[in-house]
Amino acid sequence: MIELHLLLLFMIVGAIVAVEVGDLISSVVAVGAVGLGLSLVFLVLKAPDLAITQLVVEILCLIILIRATIKRDLPLIKSGRWHFNTFSTLLFIVVFLLLAFISLHDLPGFGKPLLRVASNYLREGFLRTGSANLVTSVILDFRAYDTLGEATVLFTAVMGVMVVMRRIGRKKE
Repeated sequence: MIELHLLLLFMIVGAIVAVEVGDLISSVVAVGAVGLGLSLVFLVLKAPDLAITQLVVEILCLIILIRATIKRDLPLIKSGRWHFNTFSTLLFIVVFLLLAFISLHDLPGFGKPLLRVASNYLREGFLRTGSANLVTSVILDFRAYDTLGEATVLFTAVMGVMVVMRRIGRKKE
């Protein structure tokens, strides 16, 4: 569980950076790093469906927030600190890929579930649901409320993107 502690430390540092940094765009990127760290935490805790949902929503929110702040706040580009920007970006990518490798390496092999629930789905999926497709039976019968929650989160994220990106009703600058 050392990976979980490292990821939690990474998320705490990202949250502190988001609060303490002086410009908005760096704060948005730090908040995005915290969300991506949370996605990796879900993978470590063996919840890949939550990890995928968190990743999609986090990327969409990051795009929305960057689009909202990019025209208002560009001090790092204007002040000429692009060396610092490049170094910090590369450092973030290396740390993120290292933590992702550690987290993904710990996942079980394909077709070898660790939990009893998965083997129960494999044994009784067809008998209890009548569906020839086991994935469909799990998603729509055994875990229907979870699927509904994920669909609601994705729908809300898409609607948020559409509201931010719309052209109708915007004031001309």
